[in-house]
Amino acid sequence: MTDTLHPAAPLSDRVAGQSWDTLADSLDAYGSALTGPLLTPAECHALTTLFDEPGLFRTTVDMARHRFGSGTYRYFTHDLPGQVSEPREAFYPRLLPLARAWAGRLGKPAPWPDGLAEWVAMCHEAGQGKSAQILLRYGPGDWNALHRDIFGDLLFPLQVVVGLDAPGVDYTGGEFLMTEQRPRAQSRGSSTTLPQGHGLVFTTRDRPVRGVRGWSAGPMRHGVSTVRSAQRHTLGLVFHDAA
Repeated sequence: MTDTLHPAAPLSDRVAGQSWDTLADSLDAYGSALTGPLLTPAECHALTTLFDEPGLFRTTVDMARHRFGSGTYRYFTHDLPGQVSEPREAFYPRLLPLARAWAGRLGKPAPWPDGLAEWVAMCHEAGQGKSAQILLRYGPGDWNALHRDIFGDLLFPLQVVVGLDAPGVDYTGGEFLMTEQRPRAQSRGSSTTLPQGHGLVFTTRDRPVRGVRGWSAGPMRHGVSTVRSAQRHTLGLVFHDAA
C-alpha cells in the first residue's frame, strides 16, 4: 500500500488494502506489526476531538489513581461512532485466520466465529458485556505501565492501536513499548514510533514461539514510554468485550 490515502475510500477498503502477508509474518516473528496509513490527518483530528464529548463514553480512567502509569483514557459505550466501529469490523476478518493459526500451534481452542457480531454476543453471554474500545490521551510526563488487556475468560489474541497525532511534530516521546518474556532468559524489549494515522497490530497476551520441543506461548506485555512534550492521542480497537 502506498503512503497516499484517498479520504473517500471506505475504511474497510483501506484495511483490506494493507500488505497482510507481510503483517502476518511480522506478527509471527515479533508479536506486533505496523500497518500503512489508515486515516488522514483530518480524520485523526476528528477522533481526538471525541475525547471531549463525555456522552460517548461509559467510563473515564485516571491512570495515576490506579497506578497504571499516568494519563487518562476513556472507554466508549456500545454506541460506537462510525470511525471506531468501521475499522474494528474491517480488521476482525483479516486477523481471524492468524488467531486461529496461533491457537492451532499452541493446541488451544479457537472459539472465534466468522463474524464479529457473533463473537461479541458470545462475550456478552459469558458475562463480558462492557465495551472495551478506548481513546487515550497522554500529556507531558504521562506514560503507560506494561500490561495485557485481558478482561475476562473470552479474549481475542490480537488488537490494534491507531496513532492520532504526529510524533516529533505534535508531541515527543511516547513510543509504543513491548516486552517478551523468554524461557530461561532475560526479557526482550522493543519500541515502535507510531506514525499519525497508522495502526499497530499486536498480541493481546502472547505469541506462539517454536522451540526444540514444539510450540509454546511467549508472554508479552505492552505499554507507552514517557511523553516528553505536548499531547499524544491513540485509538485502541479490542475485539473482545470486558466483564
